[in-house]
Amino acid sequence: MSTQSARISDQDLLHLRAAVALAREAYEAGDGPFGTVLVDPEGTVLWSGRNHDGGGDETQHPELAVAQWSVTLSPEVRAASTVYTSGEHCPMCSAAHGWMGLGRIVYAVSSAQLLRWREEWGAPLPPVAALPIQHVVPSLIADGPSPELEEELRALHHAAYERAAHG
Repeated sequence: MSTQSARISDQDLLHLRAAVALAREAYEAGDGPFGTVLVDPEGTVLWSGRNHDGGGDETQHPELAVAQWSVTLSPEVRAASTVYTSGEHCPMCSAAHGWMGLGRIVYAVSSAQLLRWREEWGAPLPPVAALPIQHVVPSLIADGPSPELEEELRALHHAAYERAAHG
């Protein structure tokens, strides 16, 4: 086990790091810094993606895209798989996750952390309430945040805020 929460294993941390790498890729492409990886029970990566919201469609979240893609899987595989994501799902993505019957979510930073950071930077609030995943899908298992990744993601989100605020 790693030094973090007993619910987040070293294997989980490996997949979270992949999601963070996708978040960095999204930022570098001009999109919001979020990335997601779907892993089956054997540890095989089934899907990975990043935000594509820089073109103006604010719904282009990887957490929504993976839920939509998961229709290609059996309900049993969906339920047994884990979604690793750089940031806790927004309500739209949580709902899609719940409707598709995807399994556990492991996130690197929470919505509360992101909101706190945005407040510190003087950023406007997002247009949609940042609800914890279990407020949208009460039966879902969600583990996070991961302290090992907090500073890296804080810096990445701060850079994204600065870019948006100052061009």
